Amino acid sequence: MQTEVLFEKFGGEGTIEKVVDYFYELVLADDTVNQFFKNTDMEKQRKHQTKFISFALGGPNQYTGGSMAKVHAGMNLQPEHFGAIAKHLHDALAHFGVQEADIDQVLAKVSTLKDDILYK
Repeated sequence: MQTEVLFEKFGGEGTIEKVVDYFYELVLADDTVNQFFKNTDMEKQRKHQTKFISFALGGPNQYTGGSMAKVHAGMNLQPEHFGAIAKHLHDALAHFGVQEADIDQVLAKVSTLKDDILYK
């Protein structure tokens, strides 16, 4: 299945906004990763993440943020942090009824970013 179809299948940006909001509820409740967001403008972060995920799934929004390596520089993220974020994304998508096969496809796409995010 192509990513453009996934964006449409998920209900477009409106649904992705809801998924992102729920995703950050999970992230901010998790002591494994919530410290990385202590000084973050979460409204701005949610909007940014919605655009990024929409773009990654083939939606019309153009992602204009920095490279993954640049935006994660100095954070020294470890595999357990990446895993926690991936789990929360999985759970947020599942919460909104996304099928497991589609979730696997999204997580596979996210996993391609791992080298640009970890140990920076």
